[in-house]
Amino acid sequence: MTTNKKRNIKRETIGLIPAGGQGNRISPIPCSKEIYPIGFDESGVARPKAVCHYLLEKMRFAEIIKAYIILREGKWDIPSYLRDGKMLGMNIAYLIMGAPFGVPYTIDQAFPFVRKATIAFGFPDIFFDQEDVFMKLLNRLKLQDCDVVLGLFPSDSPHKADMVDIDREGKIKRIVIKPKRTNLNLTWGVAVWAPIFTEFMHHYVMKAIKPHTLRHKELFIGEVIQAAINEGLRIEAVHVSNRPYIDIGTPDDLLKAVKYFIAKADKNH
Repeated sequence: MTTNKKRNIKRETIGLIPAGGQGNRISPIPCSKEIYPIGFDESGVARPKAVCHYLLEKMRFAEIIKAYIILREGKWDIPSYLRDGKMLGMNIAYLIMGAPFGVPYTIDQAFPFVRKATIAFGFPDIFFDQEDVFMKLLNRLKLQDCDVVLGLFPSDSPHKADMVDIDREGKIKRIVIKPKRTNLNLTWGVAVWAPIFTEFMHHYVMKAIKPHTLRHKELFIGEVIQAAINEGLRIEAVHVSNRPYIDIGTPDDLLKAVKYFIAKADKNH
């Protein structure tokens, strides 16, 4: 694949956040999982803080002020909570997902709006406490002249994650999706990428769609990243944490999140 790109051109950076999941693993809950409250906003009067709030704050810390959230129809409590993003100092817009067959299909809904931008990507139901994560990834994307940079975390549940195999320079050799057994111990939880990968994902998704049928294999974003590696795109990684992220979409991790904030509150008081 030829990659005739004009490198290091100053581009707008836009946050891209999929919110199409049904939350079946922790249902029933009284709201969309992305706005399930964990912890408290400590900037003023203490009030419950939705899990997606933390991801958006980290984007804002990296001076990202625009984001698209792609919703499943019916999850109207998310825009009701976040509204236009003013409470975060951001501009947030919403799109409705099309094909319900995995994250690449979901975020490709934003393709016409973000195809020329640098993308900052994160999952709104994942919590981690490193404030400068997107700054680190964006710096690597710019300085190393690469196409995608993944933020790496240690994994305590490899069978639930995209496991990442990297070389000594931080270049990714392969992605292994939800292996039953593996010696790999790192997964990714956030990413940034250049327009070439947005374009690559769009064409990959378009080829995967089978006309006139609703029978589709679930497509993982790790599968698209691996295909990009195979095509010669430069995919690199940055270690952003020594602790696993917390995925509140699972009962065990939701309990971990509750315990984390209880311990934090006890320490502060």
